[in-house]
Amino acid sequence: QVQLVESGGGLVQAGGSLRLSCAASGRTFSSYTMGWFRQAPGKEREFVAVSRWSGGSTYYADSVKGRFTISRDNAKNTVYLQMNSLKFEDTAVYYCAASRPYYSGSAYTAREYDYWGQGTQVTVSS
Repeated sequence: QVQLVESGGGLVQAGGSLRLSCAASGRTFSSYTMGWFRQAPGKEREFVAVSRWSGGSTYYADSVKGRFTISRDNAKNTVYLQMNSLKFEDTAVYYCAASRPYYSGSAYTAREYDYWGQGTQVTVSS
């Protein structure tokens, strides 16, 4: 069982930056593919970014590419999402998620993840 706790959300003006953190329990963090998703009011949860356990490769949704950066510190059991040049449309609840250990799929969809955090609100004012 993995427990995930997000932090770092808040209110920011358009063009500003925030860094989200997600701390995971357990001793095998390095074996989990970690993802960030978001859900705006009235919309479905959508993929934002992924950091795969194997080789640490990353991938981003087109909507955030070039503005957001996912990174991980396996020694601290933490994954981060650095969000720059924030836009009003980035407003959402952001969730981190963990796959099962050594997952080999693309990890672009929510159903590929087994563990979820409680979410942190990001509000971008225009």
